[in-house]
Amino acid sequence: MAQIGKINRLKVLRRVSIGYFLDGDTLGDLLLPKRYAPQELKENDDLDVFVYLDSEDRLIATTEIPYAMVDDFVQLNVVAIEKVGAFLDWGLPKDLFVPFREQQIKMEKGKKYLVFIYIDDNTKRIVASSKIDKFIDNIPHDYKEGEEVELIIAYKTDLGYKAIINGTHSGLLYDTQIFATLSTGQKITGYISKVRDDDKIDLTLYQQGYKKMDIFAQKVYDILKKNNGYLPVSDKTDPAQISKIFEISKKNFKKSIGALYKDKMIIIEDDCIRLT
Repeated sequence: MAQIGKINRLKVLRRVSIGYFLDGDTLGDLLLPKRYAPQELKENDDLDVFVYLDSEDRLIATTEIPYAMVDDFVQLNVVAIEKVGAFLDWGLPKDLFVPFREQQIKMEKGKKYLVFIYIDDNTKRIVASSKIDKFIDNIPHDYKEGEEVELIIAYKTDLGYKAIINGTHSGLLYDTQIFATLSTGQKITGYISKVRDDDKIDLTLYQQGYKKMDIFAQKVYDILKKNNGYLPVSDKTDPAQISKIFEISKKNFKKSIGALYKDKMIIIEDDCIRLT
């Protein structure tokens, strides 16, 4: 069955002067305008299309792909503010609507906001909301400590950053464990650090134990390679400088260069490190 706001593989029914009609099943026949049709398209061909409502609220198919789809979290730019709400650029001719009631803070033209895309129950239109907390933590979870997850950075808190886990739940990345620059809407791989008794989730950007050390050492090695195998840093370098260059703590930097030195991959001198 074809779904609004998603990519669907649909069969071409017939050609008309303005394009092609596709079999939308329960949605009925869907028009694919001529300008979106691939050359040599013919009846009974199967085609991947995105289904949405055009500027006149008619269901339509397009081969253009938006930046995100229904049930996705994404950071988008505000291109217009009207009497009814804000409009976001999501990569399609018709901008994505955010009603005023769905704005966590009043949106401003030219700024970016993290939103959730969904179908409004009343109007059946595809809309977005920046009140993202409404759309997470609504189902039970079964995460295990150390489990790899996909994260979207949601917003800054007093303790660190709130992140969306696998598009369904929320967790916290503590400032004390972050040695990288993070920004709202950023997508990164993370790990479950702890599931607390109240079911709240602590997160980390690094695997635990030995594999964690591998990641840090690899980062130091990669940055050394990008700098022609030389950097004027050592175990005496200021921690803030270490964090700025490598986005890790000085403690993990010292462990990393120790591991690389042991594996005879670098030379450690008083005022620098070099690749062998």
